Amino acid sequence: MPFRKSNWSLLKSIDSPADVRKLNAIQLKELARQLREFLLDCVSSTGGHFSAGLGTVELTVALHHVFNTPYDRLVWDVGHQTYPHKILTGRREKMASLRQKGGLAGFPKRDESEYDSFGTGHSSTSIAAALGMSLAAKAHDENRQCIAVIGDGAMTAGMAFEALNHAGDSDANLLVILNDNDMSISPPVGALSNHLTRLLSGELFSTVREGGKKVLEHLPPALELARRTEEHVKGMIAPGTLFEELGFNYYGPVDGHDLDTLIPVLQNISKQTGPRLLHIKTQKGKGYFPAEDAPVKFHAVGAFDLSTGKSHPGSGKKATTYTDIFGQWLCDMAEQDERLVGITPAMREGSGLVEFAKRFPRRYFDVGIAEQHAVTLAAGMACDGLKPVVAIYSTFLQRGYDQLIHDVAIQNLPVVFAIDRAGIVGADGPTHTGAYDISFMRCIPNMVIMTPADDNECRGLLTTAFLHDGPSAVRYPRGSTGILEGTGADRTAEKELKALPFGQAQQAREGKKIALLVFGTLLTTAMEVAEELDASVYSMRFVKPLDTRAIDEAYQQHDLLVTIEDNAIAGGAGSAVAEHLNRHQSSVNLLQIGFPDKYIQHGQPEELLADWKLDKAGILQTIKSRINASITPE
Repeated sequence: MPFRKSNWSLLKSIDSPADVRKLNAIQLKELARQLREFLLDCVSSTGGHFSAGLGTVELTVALHHVFNTPYDRLVWDVGHQTYPHKILTGRREKMASLRQKGGLAGFPKRDESEYDSFGTGHSSTSIAAALGMSLAAKAHDENRQCIAVIGDGAMTAGMAFEALNHAGDSDANLLVILNDNDMSISPPVGALSNHLTRLLSGELFSTVREGGKKVLEHLPPALELARRTEEHVKGMIAPGTLFEELGFNYYGPVDGHDLDTLIPVLQNISKQTGPRLLHIKTQKGKGYFPAEDAPVKFHAVGAFDLSTGKSHPGSGKKATTYTDIFGQWLCDMAEQDERLVGITPAMREGSGLVEFAKRFPRRYFDVGIAEQHAVTLAAGMACDGLKPVVAIYSTFLQRGYDQLIHDVAIQNLPVVFAIDRAGIVGADGPTHTGAYDISFMRCIPNMVIMTPADDNECRGLLTTAFLHDGPSAVRYPRGSTGILEGTGADRTAEKELKALPFGQAQQAREGKKIALLVFGTLLTTAMEVAEELDASVYSMRFVKPLDTRAIDEAYQQHDLLVTIEDNAIAGGAGSAVAEHLNRHQSSVNLLQIGFPDKYIQHGQPEELLADWKLDKAGILQTIKSRINASITPE
């Protein structure tokens, strides 16, 4: 669609939601138009989560118009869709800093704005959080509305239904808005459905319903008949029976882009109490044709040309990523072993399973946003002879930790965890930084943990993991392997499915006095550091089991050992080395380099690595400081 910049005069007059509440119906529609246009301009310049926010423009305007935020609590699930919310809540002029170091976060963040009632980043938490706020309001005798906005994808998680089950059994003043923009769980939205929803949410119907319950409460059979009749009548126009059974008054579905319907319905519902659920239908990427046509592609984007929808030109060469390496390995291994199955919790594209899903559809399982289920599903498959590979982000595996221990590791089942987004992630910030997976897996008996340093080690260690008769994990970062496709000097990963020696490190450089024990893809940086220090370098490959032979050799031949990893120092690979040495040596000169006991905020990966002294300059400085303190020059 042609894009025309306006002066956004109405939008620029909005400094807070209080200004939105002063607008009339015509002005609200114009505000939504300008808001969508401004959002297009911002995200095309900065990059970020895109199509979800375009789909919630009208909903955001309506919510801040009807409800008294921030007194009324508004909780957004995941947070991908909250850019319009940020723009209307005093952060319009800061949008150019979105997801950049020191700038606005890409997700709701409590210390960024009082309008961000709850910090998010992972899905399916909004109902529980809003319910908690509602019960807190009740405890304080405060009459506030608590609203959770959750997408249909996030409703696949068990946590969402746990919260629904609890809320329906309480008298919490809670409104859940189901933003249905993908699943076909409802009939087409039209004028009849919109009209009936307005009637059902109105005072007349609510008064008759509650009055009827009081009249019939002494006649249980009649009350039950009336309840069932109401459900069946509503069931003819809306798929709300499930939510009604859980104790919610269900309304919808309504068109989430129609302010003439949405605002009156929200106004009606705001006058009611107890658990309520409003089902709205929206379109991802609304108002920008390329995003409407390909919402997954435009879910998260870099800077792009708004007139064409194409990314700004780079070098012209596509960098191979570790995700690409995994995706190719998965297909190659599936060709060789028909027992292999691939599992993802709703991250087919992000985890590199697109080609596998096309070529092996009967062996591909997308379980939705249900990480706990993904892990136990894999355990069940492994029990009966399949070889599951669970492709999962580092921070998403945190949600399946109990299942990892109880259902996989205790039973010593051969499940491979291909852990993407390990280490620094960048613009998504602390909710997505994979800083803890080594620490939380290392303490689990039976677990094997591998940290490839490059593309070939990644492919080789994935094969090692697949052939291992027990639980194993291969962790690798987001981003490039350093290989550029289509160049004469490029080097692609080994095509042969060859396992690397189990539990063995590899010495990458021989030097003097200092030994760098590197776990993972910081090996390239470590090699540069070693050139300046004339240090030995070991690509450790395995966190568990450790190559204790290599560690003892390094200890005996060097004055200082330095462990390097892109994981938290606390409980990480360096801690494993320290534990081994402390058990077997009387004195150890060991320096552990990794993430400190702080959350890694958003920014470009190279900026963040520099901040935490994990770039070449930072590692050199840290080592030289130790040398000056502990090694006497000859």
